[in-house]
Amino acid sequence: MRRGFMAVALASSALIGLAGIGLSAFADQAPGGAPSKPSLDATARRGVVDAAARLLTEGYVFPDVGRRAATLLSRKLAAGEYDAITDPDAFAQRLTEDLAAVTQDKHLWVRGNERRREPQRRGEAPLRSEAGFTRVDVLQQNIGYLDLDGFVPKDLFKPTADKAMRLLAGTDALIIDLRGNGGGAPGAVAYFVSFFVDPKTPVHVNDLLWRKPGTDEYRRDAFWTEAVPSSYLAKPVVLLIGPRTFSGGEEFAYDMRNLKLATLVGEVTGGGANPGGVRPLHGGLSMFLPTGKAVNPITLTSWEGRGVEPDVPAASAEAFARAYAMALGAAGKKPLSANAPSGPDALIEQRLLVPRSTAQAGSEAALRRSIAELQAGAPRYDLLSPALADLTREQLPQIHADIAALGPLQGVTFVEVGRMGETVYDVKFANGEWRWRILLDEGGKTILAAMRPK
Repeated sequence: MRRGFMAVALASSALIGLAGIGLSAFADQAPGGAPSKPSLDATARRGVVDAAARLLTEGYVFPDVGRRAATLLSRKLAAGEYDAITDPDAFAQRLTEDLAAVTQDKHLWVRGNERRREPQRRGEAPLRSEAGFTRVDVLQQNIGYLDLDGFVPKDLFKPTADKAMRLLAGTDALIIDLRGNGGGAPGAVAYFVSFFVDPKTPVHVNDLLWRKPGTDEYRRDAFWTEAVPSSYLAKPVVLLIGPRTFSGGEEFAYDMRNLKLATLVGEVTGGGANPGGVRPLHGGLSMFLPTGKAVNPITLTSWEGRGVEPDVPAASAEAFARAYAMALGAAGKKPLSANAPSGPDALIEQRLLVPRSTAQAGSEAALRRSIAELQAGAPRYDLLSPALADLTREQLPQIHADIAALGPLQGVTFVEVGRMGETVYDVKFANGEWRWRILLDEGGKTILAAMRPK
């Protein structure tokens, strides 16, 4: 029986660039629970290409381009150009490169089974966040500083955004650092913009046009601001951007600039504006398939392929100092001295939000209950968020088989808090050990659950 990586994760119909949310795939596993590296034969390679070609033809956001990309992959397979590639990750990389040559779409990629994490520099503490917020500080002279590394789906984003902006409401100007923001859910982007506009008047922030599968037609999702519990209206806002600002992070910068709500400082962003989701292919590979495109209601276009340009260009090493000086000036504060610090750490007067570093209350009990329910094939859907319940129903036959085969639960050990605020556990079974991620909402329902072999 095939067993391996599974994820049942917080789902969103529109994800832009935040890898790992909504992902569902499988990886081969050796006896005893240890992951093994599979080898692709000709049949497996054909299965991957056929699945990718079908998805591109039926769903890629630009139908003509999708058909050309599908034809290219099929032609290269038939010509034997992939015959020597047996490593899944090497095959995934080659397909990604071939697709990029046709589409120039930075969201379109194929990936293999290797577990992917952002590299951590030696001696550096793991980056922690609470729903994407890694820092919320008050700097010297009452300047707010908020470091946001992603836009998680709105039902997870909203409580922390509300708290962060309430804590920052008394500052005189705000710097929002998006230089590491890899994107996420458009609903969360629109919600965050809501803090900077007149709460009495909804503002049209962005549209997403989604291709209807198998057709050349589109449906439209419109995103508007909404009521928020606090406001940062009519105060100076400076956004820090750079090459690692991507997708949903770019959308926020693009929206704020077009609405004349912020000044952008830094370098040109990555240039990805086509949302979509991860789709399984064959042999454990998966593809992020862009099925939509962003259309800003002011510019009637997007940042796709170009990125978002700063209002004030500044190299990475200088960008924060420029942003802080601008925030001070806009708020009528005294300027920095010539030898002033160049980063936020030396300027902190108060840390307002410290991401949790301990297990979320109730998460271990929810994890143990969930495992028992999955092994019995009878999840309590009323204890899951609607999105997670739908995804669990869809994946239940495979999840039930794989979790049941692990045998009796023997122990649960806390590991860390993940970047979205989820609690990470190592879970030991009679027939293997798995890494499990779980996050509960304020009412105790599970809104994220993901698991894979350790």
